[in-house]
Amino acid sequence: MWKMDVIPCLKVPQRHAQLYRKYLLSQGVLDRKYCAQKHSDETVILPVVASVLAQLDLVALKEHVAQDSFCEIVDIQAPPLSKEKVKSFHKRLAETAQSLLVSKGETWSEDLERDIPSRWQCHGDLVLFSEGCFTNAIWKEIGSEFWTAVALTLGVKRLAQIKKISHDGYRTPIVTMLLGDSSYVTHIDNHIRYEFDVTKCMFSSGNITEKLRIASFDCIGETVVDLYAGIGYFTLPYLVHAKAAYVHACEWNPDAIKALQRNLQINGVSDRCTIHQGDNRQLPLSDLADRVNLGLIPSSEEGWPVACRLLKRGTGGILHIHHNVTTPLHHKPPEHSSAIDVNKGSSNQRDMPVWTAWASDTAGRICTLLLDITGNEWKTNIKHIEHVKTYAPHISHVVLDLECKPL
Repeated sequence: MWKMDVIPCLKVPQRHAQLYRKYLLSQGVLDRKYCAQKHSDETVILPVVASVLAQLDLVALKEHVAQDSFCEIVDIQAPPLSKEKVKSFHKRLAETAQSLLVSKGETWSEDLERDIPSRWQCHGDLVLFSEGCFTNAIWKEIGSEFWTAVALTLGVKRLAQIKKISHDGYRTPIVTMLLGDSSYVTHIDNHIRYEFDVTKCMFSSGNITEKLRIASFDCIGETVVDLYAGIGYFTLPYLVHAKAAYVHACEWNPDAIKALQRNLQINGVSDRCTIHQGDNRQLPLSDLADRVNLGLIPSSEEGWPVACRLLKRGTGGILHIHHNVTTPLHHKPPEHSSAIDVNKGSSNQRDMPVWTAWASDTAGRICTLLLDITGNEWKTNIKHIEHVKTYAPHISHVVLDLECKPL
C-alpha cells in the first residue's frame, strides 16, 4: 500500500547528480517511485529505498562516484511520484471505480474516467482531493462503500475534498470529509512536525522548496518577524533549522494560531517565539528585525510599510517578499541577461526579465517607504529572486530577497 509521508533521500551536488543516480540505480538503492528534485542551492535530492539505507556507506559512495563532491542523507516529505507511478495510481483508482459501478449495474464512460483525480495531497493517513474531481452525482449516491474502496486503493484511512476557499478574510478552506470523522492531521516536512485541522487551515505542499531554502539560512543571533505565520510554515524552519534567536509570528486566524501554538510546542521551540494575534498593520513593534518574512500571495504589498517599520534602523536587514508575478502572453527577453541572481533550477528561464522588472520596481518602492517612515535615505540591493512554483498559466509565485541598508 502507498502512503505519502517522509522518505530518505541522498542530497548531492547538481553537477554530480547524474553520476550518483546511475550508481544508486546499479546498486538497487534508487527509489524509482519518486522524482528527483533540483534545489536553488545547486543540489539535487535523490530518493533512496529505506530498507537498504543502513547498507549505504556514504564515505565509500563519495570515493567511488566523485571524490571532490559531497553527499548526505536527508529526510523530506515524499516528492512527486514519477509519471509512471502517478499513472498507475490513477489507473488503479479508475479500475476500482469502474469495477464498483459495473457491479451495481451502472455504465462506465469516458466522462466518469475523467472525473477520477490523478493527484492529491496526503497528510499522514488522510488524502485531500482538490476541487474539480468526483463531481458526478454517482459517487455520492454510492457513498461510503465507494470512498472505502478508494481509501483502500490509496492505502489510507481517511478521505476529504476541498471545494473552495472562503472569502472570510482568513482563507478558510471549505472541506468535506468523505471518509472518517476526525479532520485533524499530522504532516512532516524536513524533520518539522505540523499538526492542524484540514477543515480549518490551509497547507500548501507546493511551498516545500521555499521551506527547505529557509532551513538552509544561517540566522544565528538574528531576530525574525513572520508577518503571515499561518500554522508555522516558515516560522518553524526559521527556528528549527536556521536557528534564529527569536521569531515574532503574526497571524489573525484563530484556528491557525491554535495550530501554531501546538506546532511550536511539539517542535520544542515555543520559548523562542512570540505570537502576535490580529492585524499585523496594528503590530506595536519597530526597529528590531534582522529579517522580515512576507509570505502572502498573490501580494504582500499591504505588509510592506509594516516590514519597513520593523527593520533595525541602525543596521537594516533583509525582506523576503512573496508575490505572484504575471508574465505577458507575448514578451521578448532582453538582449543582455540580467546580473540579478535568480535561482537556476527554474524551468521558466524565459520569465526572468519579468521577475527582475517586478523586483526592481519593488526595490524602488521599498526605498521610498523607508525614507517616508524613518526620515533617512536607504539603499536596497536585490540579493536573489526565488521561483517557488507556477501558480497558474503565466503566473509565477516568486520570492524577492531584498537587502535594505541605511545610508
